[in-house]
Amino acid sequence: MVSRSVIVTGGLGDIGFAVARAFAQEGASILLVDAREDTEGTPASLLAMGAAAARSVVTDVGDDKAVAAAVDAAIGSFGGLDVVVNVAGMMIYKAIAELGAADWQRLLSVNLVGAALFTAHAFRHMRPGGCIVNVASVHARRTSALVAPYAAAKAGLVSLTRSAAIEGKPLGIRVNAVLPGAIDTAMLRASPNIKSGAEVIDPADVGQPDDIAELTAFLASDAARFITGEDIVADGGRMGSL
Repeated sequence: MVSRSVIVTGGLGDIGFAVARAFAQEGASILLVDAREDTEGTPASLLAMGAAAARSVVTDVGDDKAVAAAVDAAIGSFGGLDVVVNVAGMMIYKAIAELGAADWQRLLSVNLVGAALFTAHAFRHMRPGGCIVNVASVHARRTSALVAPYAAAKAGLVSLTRSAAIEGKPLGIRVNAVLPGAIDTAMLRASPNIKSGAEVIDPADVGQPDDIAELTAFLASDAARFITGEDIVADGGRMGSL
Protein backbone atom coordinates (compact mmCIF):
# COMPACT_ATOMS: atom_id res chain seq x y z
CA MET A 1 0.00 0.00 0.00
CA VAL A 2 1.39 3.39 -1.02
CA SER A 3 1.74 5.82 1.89
CA ARG A 4 -0.59 8.80 1.68
CA SER A 5 0.81 12.31 1.88
CA VAL A 6 -0.98 14.38 4.51
CA ILE A 7 -0.75 18.04 5.56
CA VAL A 8 -2.11 18.96 9.00
CA THR A 9 -2.29 22.67 9.82
CA GLY A 10 -2.17 23.62 13.47
CA GLY A 11 -0.27 20.36 13.77
CA LEU A 12 1.40 21.18 17.08
CA GLY A 13 -1.88 21.89 18.86
CA ASP A 14 -3.97 19.41 20.80
CA ILE A 15 -6.40 18.48 18.04
CA GLY A 16 -3.84 18.91 15.25
CA PHE A 17 -1.38 16.52 16.83
CA ALA A 18 -4.14 13.99 17.56
CA VAL A 19 -5.07 14.12 13.87
CA ALA A 20 -1.43 13.66 12.86
CA ARG A 21 -1.12 10.74 15.25
CA ALA A 22 -4.15 9.03 13.70
CA PHE A 23 -2.62 9.28 10.24
CA ALA A 24 0.79 8.18 11.53
CA GLN A 25 -0.80 4.99 12.83
CA GLU A 26 -2.04 4.36 9.29
CA GLY A 27 1.49 4.71 7.92
CA ALA A 28 1.01 8.08 6.23
CA SER A 29 3.68 10.66 5.42
CA ILE A 30 2.84 13.79 7.41
CA LEU A 31 3.74 17.45 7.16
CA LEU A 32 2.93 19.40 10.32
CA VAL A 33 2.20 23.06 9.65
CA ASP A 34 2.17 25.46 12.58
CA ALA A 35 2.91 29.09 13.40
CA ARG A 36 5.19 27.87 16.18
CA GLU A 37 8.53 26.19 15.78
CA ASP A 38 8.59 22.56 16.86
CA THR A 39 10.85 22.18 19.88
CA GLU A 40 9.62 18.78 21.04
CA GLY A 41 10.83 16.52 18.24
CA THR A 42 7.26 15.93 17.13
CA PRO A 43 8.10 14.41 13.70
CA ALA A 44 10.30 11.83 15.42
CA SER A 45 7.40 10.86 17.69
CA LEU A 46 5.17 10.39 14.64
CA LEU A 47 7.77 8.14 13.04
CA ALA A 48 7.79 6.05 16.21
CA MET A 49 4.01 5.72 15.89
CA GLY A 50 4.26 4.32 12.37
CA ALA A 51 4.43 7.31 10.02
CA ALA A 52 6.28 6.57 6.80
CA ALA A 53 7.84 10.04 6.98
CA ALA A 54 7.26 13.21 8.97
CA ARG A 55 8.50 16.77 9.11
CA SER A 56 7.31 20.15 10.35
CA VAL A 57 7.39 23.64 8.90
CA VAL A 58 6.74 27.04 10.45
CA THR A 59 4.01 28.69 8.39
CA ASP A 60 1.73 31.70 8.60
CA VAL A 61 -1.42 30.08 7.21
CA GLY A 62 -2.80 33.48 6.21
CA ASP A 63 0.14 34.17 3.89
CA ASP A 64 -0.36 32.87 0.36
CA LYS A 65 3.36 32.48 -0.43
CA ALA A 66 3.97 30.66 2.85
CA VAL A 67 1.07 28.28 2.16
CA ALA A 68 2.38 27.61 -1.35
CA ALA A 69 5.80 26.83 0.12
CA ALA A 70 4.26 24.39 2.64
CA VAL A 71 2.36 22.55 -0.08
CA ASP A 72 5.52 22.42 -2.20
CA ALA A 73 7.39 21.02 0.82
CA ALA A 74 4.89 18.18 1.18
CA ILE A 75 4.99 17.35 -2.51
CA GLY A 76 8.77 17.60 -2.66
CA SER A 77 9.27 15.46 0.44
CA PHE A 78 6.53 12.87 -0.07
CA GLY A 79 6.01 12.78 -3.85
CA GLY A 80 2.48 14.14 -3.94
CA LEU A 81 -0.46 15.33 -1.87
CA ASP A 82 -3.51 13.28 -0.86
CA VAL A 83 -5.02 14.83 2.27
CA VAL A 84 -5.18 18.30 3.84
CA VAL A 85 -6.65 18.75 7.31
CA ASN A 86 -7.19 22.40 8.22
CA VAL A 87 -7.06 22.51 12.02
CA ALA A 88 -5.23 25.83 12.61
CA GLY A 89 -7.35 28.11 14.74
CA MET A 90 -7.31 30.75 17.43
CA MET A 91 -9.78 32.64 19.58
CA ILE A 92 -9.88 35.97 21.36
CA TYR A 93 -12.52 37.03 23.88
CA LYS A 94 -13.87 40.53 23.35
CA ALA A 95 -17.26 42.18 23.14
CA ILE A 96 -18.20 43.22 19.61
CA ALA A 97 -18.12 46.88 20.63
CA GLU A 98 -14.46 46.46 21.64
CA LEU A 99 -13.28 44.74 18.47
CA GLY A 100 -11.19 46.60 15.94
CA ALA A 101 -10.28 45.81 12.34
CA ALA A 102 -7.02 44.19 13.43
CA ASP A 103 -8.90 41.74 15.67
CA TRP A 104 -11.21 40.71 12.85
CA GLN A 105 -8.39 40.43 10.33
CA ARG A 106 -6.26 38.30 12.66
CA LEU A 107 -9.06 35.85 13.53
CA LEU A 108 -10.32 35.55 9.97
CA SER A 109 -6.79 35.05 8.65
CA VAL A 110 -6.07 32.08 10.89
CA ASN A 111 -9.52 30.50 11.09
CA LEU A 112 -10.82 31.01 7.55
CA VAL A 113 -8.34 32.48 5.07
CA GLY A 114 -5.72 29.85 5.90
CA ALA A 115 -8.11 27.03 5.06
CA ALA A 116 -9.13 28.80 1.87
CA LEU A 117 -5.51 29.17 0.77
CA PHE A 118 -4.63 25.54 1.53
CA THR A 119 -7.74 24.49 -0.38
CA ALA A 120 -6.75 26.56 -3.39
CA HIS A 121 -3.23 25.15 -3.51
CA ALA A 122 -4.49 21.62 -2.85
CA PHE A 123 -6.87 21.87 -5.80
CA ARG A 124 -3.90 22.72 -8.03
CA HIS A 125 -1.75 19.81 -6.88
CA MET A 126 -3.76 17.12 -5.09
CA ARG A 127 -4.06 13.71 -6.68
CA PRO A 128 -7.55 12.49 -7.70
CA GLY A 129 -9.12 10.60 -4.82
CA GLY A 130 -7.75 13.13 -2.36
CA CYS A 131 -9.69 14.95 0.29
CA ILE A 132 -9.76 18.01 2.49
CA VAL A 133 -11.20 18.05 6.01
CA ASN A 134 -11.84 21.40 7.67
CA VAL A 135 -12.05 21.47 11.45
CA ALA A 136 -14.68 24.13 12.16
CA SER A 137 -16.71 24.39 15.38
CA VAL A 138 -20.22 24.14 16.78
CA HIS A 139 -19.87 27.92 17.13
CA ALA A 140 -20.69 27.97 13.40
CA ARG A 141 -24.25 26.97 14.38
CA ARG A 142 -24.79 28.10 17.98
CA THR A 143 -22.46 30.43 19.81
CA SER A 144 -21.96 32.54 22.91
CA ALA A 145 -20.89 36.05 23.88
CA LEU A 146 -17.41 37.49 23.31
CA VAL A 147 -16.38 35.20 20.41
CA ALA A 148 -18.03 36.85 17.39
CA PRO A 149 -14.99 36.77 15.05
CA TYR A 150 -14.33 33.10 15.84
CA ALA A 151 -17.96 32.14 15.32
CA ALA A 152 -18.16 34.13 12.09
CA ALA A 153 -14.95 32.58 10.77
CA LYS A 154 -16.10 29.04 11.59
CA ALA A 155 -19.46 29.67 9.93
CA GLY A 156 -17.53 30.91 6.91
CA LEU A 157 -15.42 27.75 7.00
CA VAL A 158 -18.56 25.61 6.78
CA SER A 159 -19.73 27.61 3.76
CA LEU A 160 -16.27 27.32 2.21
CA THR A 161 -16.49 23.56 2.69
CA ARG A 162 -19.76 23.36 0.78
CA SER A 163 -18.49 25.52 -2.08
CA ALA A 164 -15.18 23.66 -2.27
CA ALA A 165 -16.98 20.31 -2.38
CA ILE A 166 -18.82 21.47 -5.50
CA GLU A 167 -15.63 22.64 -7.21
CA GLY A 168 -13.65 19.67 -5.98
CA LYS A 169 -16.02 17.04 -7.36
CA PRO A 170 -14.82 17.21 -10.99
CA LEU A 171 -11.24 17.06 -9.68
CA GLY A 172 -11.95 13.89 -7.75
CA ILE A 173 -11.42 15.69 -4.43
CA ARG A 174 -13.84 15.44 -1.53
CA VAL A 175 -14.24 18.25 1.04
CA ASN A 176 -15.96 17.90 4.41
CA ALA A 177 -16.04 19.72 7.74
CA VAL A 178 -16.00 18.53 11.34
CA LEU A 179 -17.66 20.73 13.96
CA PRO A 180 -16.22 19.89 17.39
CA GLY A 181 -18.04 20.85 20.52
CA ALA A 182 -16.24 21.24 23.84
CA ILE A 183 -12.93 19.38 23.54
CA ASP A 184 -10.33 19.04 26.29
CA THR A 185 -7.72 21.39 24.83
CA ALA A 186 -5.61 24.28 26.03
CA MET A 187 -8.02 26.64 24.22
CA LEU A 188 -11.00 25.37 26.20
CA ARG A 189 -9.15 25.41 29.51
CA ALA A 190 -8.06 29.03 28.90
CA SER A 191 -11.58 30.25 28.06
CA PRO A 192 -12.61 33.27 30.17
CA ASN A 193 -16.23 32.26 29.57
CA ILE A 194 -15.57 28.92 31.29
CA LYS A 195 -13.46 30.41 34.07
CA SER A 196 -16.07 33.07 34.87
CA GLY A 197 -18.97 30.64 34.82
CA ALA A 198 -20.67 32.52 31.97
CA GLU A 199 -20.60 29.25 30.05
CA VAL A 200 -21.13 26.03 31.96
CA ILE A 201 -20.19 22.70 30.41
CA ASP A 202 -21.01 19.36 31.99
CA PRO A 203 -17.76 17.35 32.18
CA ALA A 204 -19.64 14.50 30.50
CA ASP A 205 -20.01 16.74 27.43
CA VAL A 206 -16.27 17.37 27.05
CA GLY A 207 -14.64 15.24 24.37
CA GLN A 208 -11.02 14.37 23.72
CA PRO A 209 -8.83 15.41 20.77
CA ASP A 210 -8.80 11.77 19.66
CA ASP A 211 -12.58 11.92 19.19
CA ILE A 212 -12.06 14.57 16.51
CA ALA A 213 -9.00 12.84 15.07
CA GLU A 214 -10.83 9.54 14.57
CA LEU A 215 -13.73 11.25 12.80
CA THR A 216 -11.29 13.17 10.62
CA ALA A 217 -9.40 10.01 9.70
CA PHE A 218 -12.69 8.34 8.75
CA LEU A 219 -13.71 11.24 6.49
CA ALA A 220 -10.32 11.04 4.80
CA SER A 221 -10.60 7.28 4.26
CA ASP A 222 -12.01 5.23 1.39
CA ALA A 223 -14.85 4.23 3.72
CA ALA A 224 -16.16 7.81 3.33
CA ARG A 225 -15.69 7.94 -0.46
CA PHE A 226 -19.39 8.83 -0.98
CA ILE A 227 -19.38 11.68 1.54
CA THR A 228 -18.57 15.23 0.44
CA GLY A 229 -19.86 18.72 1.20
CA GLU A 230 -21.00 17.70 4.68
CA ASP A 231 -20.49 19.37 8.07
CA ILE A 232 -20.63 16.86 10.88
CA VAL A 233 -21.10 17.85 14.52
CA ALA A 234 -19.07 15.95 17.11
CA ASP A 235 -20.15 17.28 20.50
CA GLY A 236 -21.48 14.30 22.42
CA GLY A 237 -25.03 15.51 21.86
CA ARG A 238 -24.56 18.70 23.89
CA MET A 239 -25.89 21.12 21.26
CA GLY A 240 -29.06 19.09 20.83
CA SER A 241 -29.85 19.36 24.53
CA LEU A 242 -29.37 23.13 24.84
